[in-house]
Amino acid sequence: MTIIALEKICFAYPGQPPVLTGASLHLQAGQRLSITGPNGSGKSTLLHIALGLQRPSSGAVRIFDKDRKEEADFHEVRRRIGLVFQDPDDQLFCPTVAEDIAFGPLNLGKSRHEAMAIVDRVLGDLDLMHLKDRSTHKLSGGEKRLITLATVLAMEPEALLLDEPTNALDPENEARLLEILLSLPQAILLVSHSTPFRAALAPERLELQGGRLVPM
Repeated sequence: MTIIALEKICFAYPGQPPVLTGASLHLQAGQRLSITGPNGSGKSTLLHIALGLQRPSSGAVRIFDKDRKEEADFHEVRRRIGLVFQDPDDQLFCPTVAEDIAFGPLNLGKSRHEAMAIVDRVLGDLDLMHLKDRSTHKLSGGEKRLITLATVLAMEPEALLLDEPTNALDPENEARLLEILLSLPQAILLVSHSTPFRAALAPERLELQGGRLVPM
């Protein structure tokens, strides 16, 4: 199954030259794919377009074999594809770790009891149960990154979009993150400047050159 199909995507921020000038990519179920390119080349923008957080000026966005154009078209997409933002503070906003992880399942209609069971399961799977009752804002940078991933996994997504997941991670936490991600079944679309991390997690690579994606 093709999870994400972006065809000839063009995009420009207001008052700026075009960032994307016909970028195309396909992510299949179970595939691990990296996107590379210089800062400002449009890597994060592509991830946001796949989830409807940005809208292309032209081109086709087809997710789970359905064309997605309007905001309502992306509600299902955001339930089934999880995005780990570049900055964990953009995703963590509840007083405690448990509440942050429970937020998504509760929004999907889970009961409080069901949501807390998901919290325990995800934290147990990631060996992070010791952080359950911690204040989110008192976590280290590495801990925040791992909890951000936990909040996404609590939604049981079919694919993960990872935007510079190793930013501000020390070697120990980067190794722990890689170990977790390698154990997951989900398809992964990775944006990362870390060559060793890409090589280990998603060696198949597309590079953004002049607003288009080129196989490497």
